[in-house]
Amino acid sequence: MHTILGAGGAVANALTRELLNNNQTIRLVSRKPIQQTDKNISWQKADLLNYNEVLEAAKGSTVIYLTAGLVYDKNIWQQQWPVIMQNAINVAKATGARLIFFDNIYMYGLVNGPITEETPYNPASVKGEIRAKIATTLMDEVKAGNINASIARAADFYGTENMNSFLDMMVIDKFAKKQRAQWMGDVNKLHNFSFIPDMGKAVYLLGQKPESDNQIWHMPTAASLPGKQFIDMIAGTYNVDPKYFAVKKFMLQLFGLFDPLVKGTVEMYYQYNHDYNFNSAKFEKAFDFKPTTYQDGFKQLSQTLYKPVA
Repeated sequence: MHTILGAGGAVANALTRELLNNNQTIRLVSRKPIQQTDKNISWQKADLLNYNEVLEAAKGSTVIYLTAGLVYDKNIWQQQWPVIMQNAINVAKATGARLIFFDNIYMYGLVNGPITEETPYNPASVKGEIRAKIATTLMDEVKAGNINASIARAADFYGTENMNSFLDMMVIDKFAKKQRAQWMGDVNKLHNFSFIPDMGKAVYLLGQKPESDNQIWHMPTAASLPGKQFIDMIAGTYNVDPKYFAVKKFMLQLFGLFDPLVKGTVEMYYQYNHDYNFNSAKFEKAFDFKPTTYQDGFKQLSQTLYKPVA
C-alpha cells in the first residue's frame, strides 16, 4: 500500500500516475474528496493536523509519501508545518511504514555555486527557517534509528496543472497566449527547474528501493541556464517573439500590499537575482536517470497543458 498524504497537488498527481502505471495499490489522503479513477485507488479524508485521522488513513501502508503543500504564508507555515511533520513521523513509527518527504530547497538559503545534498542549511527567509527545522526534525529521527525515511528535494517546478509555478504562469502560459512574458528577477542569472513528470517518476523510484532510505536526494533536474535562454527557448517553442519584462523586487512589494500570495514571494526574491544552480548528480548516477531536457519538456507542455492559442 502506497499512501500519499496531501494528495491532489502536482507532485502527488504525477506520483499517482507512476504508481498506477506500475499496478500499485494507492491510498490518497486529503481533506477534500478526490475522484477515484481506478480500482487500485482509494481515497480517505484526513486533516494532516489531526494525528488520529492521519494514523487511521495510513494503516496498512508500506510507504507513506508526504507531498503536502500549504498556503504560501509564512505564518501558516510556522503554525502547521511542525505539526504535520511530527504527525507524519509518529504515524511512520506506529505503522512501521517507510516515509518519503517531498521538500523544496529554501533551507539552503543563498548559495554561491552548485546546491547539493551536502550543502549546509543557511536559510535566508522565514520559510527557509521553517523548512530547515522540519527537515532536521525528520532526519534526527532517522539518525536515532526510530524510522526509515528520506527527503526528496526539487528545484522550482514547471509543468504544473494549476500553474502554481512562476515559469508556467509568467512565461509558458503567456507565450502560449501570444502575450508578453514576465521574468522574476535578473534574466542574466542562472536558474533551473524540475519537470513535474520527472518528479513523479523519481519519487516512485525512491518508493521502490528501501536501500535509498535514510538520506537526502535531489530530484533529477536539467542543468541551470540564464533566464534569457529560457525565455528564448520557450518563445521558440511557441513561435513568438521573445518579448518580456523583468519583475523587480519593489514591484512584488507593491503588489504584495494587495495580494497575500504575492507578498509571500518577496522574501524569496534572492533566488531570482542571484545564480540558482541546483545539482541532482547523486540521484542521476544512483538511478541511471536522465532528466527531461528543457526543449523536450516545453514541447510536451505545448501539446498538452499549455497549447498555443489559435
